Amino acid sequence: MYMNIVTTFRLWCAAVCLICICTHANSQVTVDAKIDSTHIFIGQNVGITLEVSAAKGMKVELPRYDSLQQIIPGIEYVGATNADTNYINDGKRMVLKKKYFITSFDTALYYIPPMVVKVGKDEFKSKNLALKVYTFDIDTLHVDSIFGMKAEMTPPFVWEDWTLMLWLSAIVLVLTVMLVYVVIRLKDNKPIIRHIRLKPHVAPHKVAMQKIERIREEKIWQKEDSKEYYTQLTDTLRQYINERYGFNAMEMTSYEIIQRLGEVNDEQAISELRDLFQTADLVKFAKYTALMNENDRSLVSAIEYINQTKIEEEVKPQPTEIVVVEKRSKKTKNILVFCVGLAAVVLISVVAYMIYRIIYLYI
Repeated sequence: MYMNIVTTFRLWCAAVCLICICTHANSQVTVDAKIDSTHIFIGQNVGITLEVSAAKGMKVELPRYDSLQQIIPGIEYVGATNADTNYINDGKRMVLKKKYFITSFDTALYYIPPMVVKVGKDEFKSKNLALKVYTFDIDTLHVDSIFGMKAEMTPPFVWEDWTLMLWLSAIVLVLTVMLVYVVIRLKDNKPIIRHIRLKPHVAPHKVAMQKIERIREEKIWQKEDSKEYYTQLTDTLRQYINERYGFNAMEMTSYEIIQRLGEVNDEQAISELRDLFQTADLVKFAKYTALMNENDRSLVSAIEYINQTKIEEEVKPQPTEIVVVEKRSKKTKNILVFCVGLAAVVLISVVAYMIYRIIYLYI
């Protein structure tokens, strides 16, 4: 029983000691300073790397100096890098590194005192450093061999440096023209690309005969729809007369058409045409019901008039250009607006890069 109590006590003491040792090891602070070179020439810079190791989470304050502050007489502070922090021992300890740059303009062997680091409430110091500053050998016997600073040299003009700028300028010019054109077309609600279709020219009498043949095949008058039949038949004749004689028969009354045709046709040619137009007016405006033989006679009269007055064209006329209007949906318009905005952003980016590049080449 006594032996078990003693053994337990010893184990407990060993555990406490181990915990204390680990705690002490984790809380141990080390400060080290290394100089890049122990000798420099007047005016050169040299770096001092300060390394601090401490437990994670401890507050560490590194030395701070003002610009051109003298650390010691003859040694001036130039600048420093940002502190770099790394973690070791599974993240239990942290290592901070920072480099300080110093210079000197007097030849001498300098003793650089320890750098003071505050960790928590305690202060820790690095080791001492030494720096030897040398001067340049100057031939005072031959003063003519000493020259001042050379003037700033202008770099030579090289076409390869401007090749990219020339290509970008061409691209910017093309993009600008295209962008302005698309914006104007969208603003005026016009198609971006004009689709032009060539319509072959067909003689007026052939067009009229094709329409009359279609009216004959549909046999509209047999469906008790005399008004529609005579409307299509007279419209076909009006269109033929318009293209054949060059006056707007589509906007004229039947009487006016016959009067005008009397100036260019003989009475025999327009006598049956006059009867056709009179019958059509009665059917369309007086609700007259034409007989079957009247319908047939009107169709024959139209064919005979066209055959009597047609002109066979010897010279083949040029085809007619027809501009197909693009019908743009709201979705398509939104996509076009988005593409225009994207192109504008790309254009501005390219111009900004060109300005930067030109400034860089001149500087």
